Amino acid sequence: MAWSFKLVRLFGVDVKVHFTFVLLLVLQGMQAFSTDGLAGAQQVIGFTLAVFACVVLHEYGHILTARQFGIQTKDVVLLPIGGVARLERLPERPREEFLIAIAGPAVNLALAGLICVVLASRGVEPLGVIRTTVPALLTGDATGISLLLSSYWFFLLAINLFLMGFNLIPAYPMDGGRVLRAVLSVRMGNVRATRVAAKVGQVLAMSAGVFGLVNQDFMLVLLAVFVYLGAGAEAQAVETRAAGKGIIVDQMMITKFDTIPVYATLRQAVDLLLDGEQREFPVVDGGGAVAGLLTRDNLIKGLAHRGPDSAVSAAMTTGAPTLPLGLPFEEALNRLRASNLPALAVLDSTGRVVGLLTLDNITDLILVRQAVARG
Repeated sequence: MAWSFKLVRLFGVDVKVHFTFVLLLVLQGMQAFSTDGLAGAQQVIGFTLAVFACVVLHEYGHILTARQFGIQTKDVVLLPIGGVARLERLPERPREEFLIAIAGPAVNLALAGLICVVLASRGVEPLGVIRTTVPALLTGDATGISLLLSSYWFFLLAINLFLMGFNLIPAYPMDGGRVLRAVLSVRMGNVRATRVAAKVGQVLAMSAGVFGLVNQDFMLVLLAVFVYLGAGAEAQAVETRAAGKGIIVDQMMITKFDTIPVYATLRQAVDLLLDGEQREFPVVDGGGAVAGLLTRDNLIKGLAHRGPDSAVSAAMTTGAPTLPLGLPFEEALNRLRASNLPALAVLDSTGRVVGLLTLDNITDLILVRQAVARG
């Protein structure tokens, strides 16, 4: 994720911090310092770091459970609204998704249980602390907040119970929403269950957003926007994967396309661009091997900086990935997206360019298959 930096590596997964999280700490510290001095700032930053330590442990509940099903994790990114563990792929079986989703809240419940044992061993009644502090996180009750901030143990107990309960709200793509989808998938199938869970998540997000606006809780509004957009994006991703199931790159690629010799000029590339609808051109050397990819952006920048008589080779993107024939739909789509290019060349076993894969023709194919499926 952009604007993030690595903090530490735990159990083979990088824990990264987004710059907005650091900004949050700075702003909270400055605000506390202006009212309560250095001690107040240290306390606020300490409590915030404690919350996010619990968030990291929560995310590792997901990570380590997913690993049991062969699903690896790219990284964990800490944001002001929480943590995001980016799995390499989503679980396909309802049971796997259920267990992975529930593992995060289960970690918070386990931590709360351990803290209760510690408090009980010190003669403190945990239930009394819970009854006073947890509601205070929602209502802002002065007595509860005062007790909450009087001890890190009290604070961690309340926060872990709050994180558990909050994440179990059935607002997809939060943990509770994933649990809901897993349960619905048993009867409805993955695609339909995702649609229902996403709709529920978006309705809850809109409700939370309105509540946040009325009460001027802008962090809640931000979280609501995140959930709303996330639900829509993940639902679309699931439908795309379902529509592309069984397709290989041979069935998605453009087979009528032009290539450009590496020695051609940008003027010649302009002629090709204006003669048809093709916007990206594989650049090939004298032997027909791919030397690069000339995109429309490359062409415009090359004309502006080098002029129309400069060589294509000076403007093209070098080192662009290529795709082999027979590559499954999801892998081809992932490679295309990871390249940050609008198209990739498809090669046969001899290295000859036989097709061009673009996001546009993938979208067209998916729309056609979805329309056929609905019909």
